[in-house]
Amino acid sequence: MMDLKGKKVLVVGLGKSGLAAALFLRHRGAQVTVSDVRSAEALAKDIPALLEEGINVEAGGHGLLTFRRQDLIVVSPGVPLNTPELKQARGFGLPIIGELELAARFLKGKLLAITGSNGKTTTTTLVGEILKDAGLPTLVGGNIGVPVVGLIDESSDETWSVLEVSSFQLESTEEFHPTIAVILNITPDHLDRHGTLENYALAKERIFARQTVQDFLVLNVENARAAEAAKRAASQVFWFSIERPVEQGAWAENGHVIFRASKGGPAETILPLSAIPLKGEHNIENVLAAVCAARLTGAPAASIRGSIERFHAVEHRLEYVAKINGVEFYNDSKATNVDATIKAVTAFPGGIHLILGGKDKNSDYTLLSPYLRERVKAVYTIGSAAQKIESHLRGVVPIQSSGTLAKAVLAAAAASHPGEIVLLAPACSSFDQFENYEQRGRAFKELVHEGRDWKVWQNA
Repeated sequence: MMDLKGKKVLVVGLGKSGLAAALFLRHRGAQVTVSDVRSAEALAKDIPALLEEGINVEAGGHGLLTFRRQDLIVVSPGVPLNTPELKQARGFGLPIIGELELAARFLKGKLLAITGSNGKTTTTTLVGEILKDAGLPTLVGGNIGVPVVGLIDESSDETWSVLEVSSFQLESTEEFHPTIAVILNITPDHLDRHGTLENYALAKERIFARQTVQDFLVLNVENARAAEAAKRAASQVFWFSIERPVEQGAWAENGHVIFRASKGGPAETILPLSAIPLKGEHNIENVLAAVCAARLTGAPAASIRGSIERFHAVEHRLEYVAKINGVEFYNDSKATNVDATIKAVTAFPGGIHLILGGKDKNSDYTLLSPYLRERVKAVYTIGSAAQKIESHLRGVVPIQSSGTLAKAVLAAAAASHPGEIVLLAPACSSFDQFENYEQRGRAFKELVHEGRDWKVWQNA
């Protein structure tokens, strides 16, 4: 465990995890400075609390001298590691870690970490519920809800900390060591930051870099890039598959979820697929991964079944919003990449009015084409990526350039008919028009509920 008392520590980036890290470090006796490129006005809601704790704040840019006068630098996930100031600090030999790595050095108990391009939040939330229902002391956080440093004081030697971890968090890890690591899938995402799919995949693989033969790695046998990680793992590999039986792990067969604890061992039936309350084939995969991870903690099969049957979709993940004039509205604001949007679209048989757009992540939207032709009646584009999306999908389905989410919801509602779907599944991040995907999803839901009184909907 690190001794922070009296150490000079710089926290770069004042997002949710950066703020939590700064306060944690200060409470452990460190001399803390926070540096952010955003203006003091943009950080106004957080600065008073930091100053009150005796934390220095540098706003409106990074000073090179600020970076040099430190014993340790802690980087928030949203800050690229190749920024000039961090590159220079690295050249001076200063230690640079992320909030996840910082927290992992203090967190007690066992870690169960889940990553993937899609499904992380649903799977993490489900695993957390399963373990709690099974009576295991459980904390849930990371890229979902509470930053990992916020779990430290509650952790004990008996605790399971179930963590959603992103590529941004993993790329700055060194000693992070989960007992159970899960990679749900790897598909193109965040290429604007990682540059290539391979760089992105290698960042994901850091989740098992410190594992040993005593640990477990859960992989999706049907996702080629995720499955490839097995050959680099020192841990015991368990698989999950929606299509075929696996030697050890979880799979779907004859309408049921099956689990096998060891090669050649007996298979146990966990629950019928019909008992899974979530829409979409991708959510069956999430359940399979959750079953595998939960059984590896020792959670009983009967308890797991009950937890899954009671589980509801997490907010912003194919979340049912309302049915108005026979039209159903779904919020999948967390579909921030193309693959997630494909999964959302294929969860419905057709008749979809799809809202796409936001901030581009160097994505290829042409990959959507066959799914749109088959199931989508029209696309409504929003945000800074609209023009690129329109150029990639021109001629595939009718496209309406809407600009804002409000205009897109109004246009989709006006064009839809009873039995059809209005779906927000943007395939982009939210940072051009919203603070995060949560704010975008809640704005969508507010627009839908307000829309009950719009005359144009009455005439749809």
